[in-house]
Formats: sequence, C-alpha cells, structure tokens
Amino acid sequence: QAQLVESGGGSVQAGGSLRLSCAASGSAFSIRGMGWYRQPPGKQRELVAEIISGGATNYADSVKGRFTISRDNAKITAYLQMNLLKPEDTAVYYCNARALTSATGWRTASDYWGQGTQVTVSS
Repeated sequence: QAQLVESGGGSVQAGGSLRLSCAASGSAFSIRGMGWYRQPPGKQRELVAEIISGGATNYADSVKGRFTISRDNAKITAYLQMNLLKPEDTAVYYCNARALTSATGWRTASDYWGQGTQVTVSS
C-alpha cells in the first residue's frame, strides 16, 4: 500500500555533507510519522532522527547539532540533511514511515521501510 524510495546516499570525506531524500508513494495510506534509521556493519539498527505530528523532532545524541530532519507534506517526502559527517556515520541508512492503511481497516499503524542507501564517510 505504501512504497518508500530513497536517494542521496554516497561517499564523502569527513566533514562533508549529504542530503538524503525519501519519497512515499502508493494508495490508501495516511502517514503519521517518518524517520531515518541506520545500521553499521555488524551492529543493530538504530534511530537517527524522526519527525512526527506538528513537526516535532527527535535525534540520536550522536547526531545532534549535525543532522536535521525535515518533511515536505505536499510531496510526502522526508529529508535528512547530514553535515560535518564523521567516519562513525558510515552505515546503511533506512527511511521509515508509520502509516494507517486500508489493509488494516485504518485501525492500527504499520511501519514501512525503504530499501536502504549506503553512506560511507572516509577520513
């Protein structure tokens, strides 16, 4: 019912910037929140940033002051502006959306995930 397509990943040097985009498409869904997660090799997936109703945001302590999440409601697209990148930021980044869908009778929210995009930061 919903699909997420990411773009903007790649390789940069430490101190550089990238902007990730996540566009949602499909039918019969209503998004309640969007977020970005990442999974370094050999580690568990972790929350990076999320944006919920009214534009409220939450960030992992490790990215505060460097990353900014935003959302364009008209385009149903979320962005992650990543500045002052560090080698420790290297990971596969995943877009997440929580949405109500007709498949669940609009009763409960389900999580949808993008395919993941590699971000590599070199020193």
